[in-house]
Amino acid sequence: MPDPRYLVDVSVVTRYLPEQSQPELQRFAFAYTITVHNKGSIAAKLLSRHWVITDGDGHVEEVRGAGVVGLQPLIEPGGQHVYSSGSVITTKVGTMQGSYLMHAEDGHEFKAIIAPFRLAVPGALH
Repeated sequence: MPDPRYLVDVSVVTRYLPEQSQPELQRFAFAYTITVHNKGSIAAKLLSRHWVITDGDGHVEEVRGAGVVGLQPLIEPGGQHVYSSGSVITTKVGTMQGSYLMHAEDGHEFKAIIAPFRLAVPGALH
């Protein structure tokens, strides 16, 4: 069972971006808004991200980097950080999942897991 001092919940809302997509060129753009909620009892800084992006053909791309959209937010207990970003894949449907490396104020590092979520063009799934 996870240590209750280091609980971070990640929720995601996705949106297809037809104006930035080019289906004829197998380019499907999506935006996602992420809420990182510190449900633990210690403030924690989001140091880095790791994404695993899988398109509908099973091709996998991994993305790693510092922070999120140029920030390494410190999230107080009970607080949250909300940001938006995007991804482009080559199929109408895909998934993203990953983790954030967090650094708690007491020096403990832990991962906040980002559960798999779907990227899908409206109407692409029945």
